Amino acid sequence: MRIRAGLPLALFLLSPAAAFQALDGAELKPEALAAWQKYERLTEARIRQELEKETGERPGSAIDIRRVHTLDEAKAPIKAPGAMIHHWKGTVLVPGARLDDVLRFVQDYDRHQGFFQEVERSRLESRNGDTFKVFYRLKRTKVITVVYNTEHTVVYSRPGPKNASSRSATTKIAELDNPGKQSEREKPAGQDHGFLWRLNSYWRFSEQNGGVIVECESISLSRGIPFGLGPILRGFVESVPRESLLNTLTSLRDGVGGKPGMGRR
Repeated sequence: MRIRAGLPLALFLLSPAAAFQALDGAELKPEALAAWQKYERLTEARIRQELEKETGERPGSAIDIRRVHTLDEAKAPIKAPGAMIHHWKGTVLVPGARLDDVLRFVQDYDRHQGFFQEVERSRLESRNGDTFKVFYRLKRTKVITVVYNTEHTVVYSRPGPKNASSRSATTKIAELDNPGKQSEREKPAGQDHGFLWRLNSYWRFSEQNGGVIVECESISLSRGIPFGLGPILRGFVESVPRESLLNTLTSLRDGVGGKPGMGRR
């Protein structure tokens, strides 16, 4: 991971945006991918155990979001060389809703662009029972704006009339060069900025008195921060996944509730 030559140090000290723009393309190394796969496997094993025990949380009126970590078998942190794993969990109550209402909303993928803040375009590519193939064009803005073409596989499970869960995993993430222009193209792997390499989300839906409790765990993989830029960029890089989850849960709650003026309907 390199920084383009010829930019004065003062530029990085004064402008985080310039520091982001100065980053060269990044390549996902095999060691980082192996760490991600281990993190993914252990996270999903723990979630399966919790689903079998039907453990969950009861949120208040506000959206609760916190950072969480999956440890390895020796209870040690899982490190991804040259990369960063981001793991956040959020919980929200959709007041007055039924489980069927919430599932109908989240599975209406052709309309997500009208509700979810980061989704510029969305469409259902195919469905086979409880398995959905979905396309999203995602736009993330934090200091700089980055746009992606992404593909996801989402699998739902409904063990009972009041409970459901789902697993969503990206099968493609392509950062766009010159988005919205005639010269728009997908950057080849290894030539993108590396701000988003992998993205999984694990959802739980529980209908209770007063509404539906929605829980989401989001894990994502991004490039590491080059030496010397940690004090400048770390806070921005680590805040993006949290804000993305907050936006998603807010949009879901308001969308199911039918609040006017929400999203881009």
